[in-house]
Amino acid sequence: MSRLLVIAGPPGAGKTTVSTLVSARLTPSVLLRGDAFFRFLDQGAQEPWRPEAEEQNRTVVRASGAAAGQFVKGGYEAVFDGVLGPWFLPTFLAATGLDAVHYAVLLPSADRCARNVAAREGHDRDEPGTRSVHRQFEISPLDDRHLVDPVGSPEEVAAVVAARYDRGEFVRGARDDV
Repeated sequence: MSRLLVIAGPPGAGKTTVSTLVSARLTPSVLLRGDAFFRFLDQGAQEPWRPEAEEQNRTVVRASGAAAGQFVKGGYEAVFDGVLGPWFLPTFLAATGLDAVHYAVLLPSADRCARNVAAREGHDRDEPGTRSVHRQFEISPLDDRHLVDPVGSPEEVAAVVAARYDRGEFVRGARDDV
């Protein structure tokens, strides 16, 4: 049976690199980029870290969850890469139509995330948003089983994530606490 692995964390945590490497280990697989769903927004889109963007964000989370669930139901191992905080996980899971997802969170230091985001072309002014989202992850009640120590090369971190995913260590059902 196909499964869904969510690789979450704040901007600059290394999610995109790690999710690409993990997805390459799975067959057949699909890699869904959460950021892509925000790019579908056209007129009136708000910066997602702002409090007034909550309903916009909830809509995007439901849309991305529904897409991920459809790929799993179609027989694909799905890897979702996104800034999907524990506060939105129940909404995402409900939208997938699945009984459970595998939820892994990369959470390096806020300084490391800010440096990584600043190194991206066109993102040099995103530090306040990066730090705000990082803080939200830090203060969220999150069971340690979902955390991944992001120390090591991207390949090493991906190997850890893939092994823990295979062992079912990240499973989060609809009735579980995050």
